[in-house]
Amino acid sequence: MTSSTKSLYAGYRFPPELISYTVRLYFRFPLSLRMVEEMLAFRGIEVSHEMIRQWGLKFG
Repeated sequence: MTSSTKSLYAGYRFPPELISYTVRLYFRFPLSLRMVEEMLAFRGIEVSHEMIRQWGLKFG
């Protein structure tokens, strides 16, 4: 991972791989924010739909 990538995700609680995976799910497939939230919760990752929305605005 380059230093520019690290600084892009700096300050976030979750690792960059999870953030990019979540944003990819949301934009690639016709899923709602709450559906993505439920998919992650099924895997044991607690992320709110609002956080997914903010990630989509910043990284999408």
